Amino acid sequence: MLWTVAVVLIILWLLGLVTSYTMGGLIHILLVIAIVVVLLNVIQGRRA
Repeated sequence: MLWTVAVVLIILWLLGLVTSYTMGGLIHILLVIAIVVVLLNVIQGRRA
């Protein structure tokens, strides 16, 4: 589920780069949040 959200956000981010709408800033913020969540998930998974 988490990977699906991350992939969707990356696709939206790429669309934001291509179209250059004002939503691009929001999509970039969501992408950064998604990357942080994925990294935390990977780090916590290795501890267990």
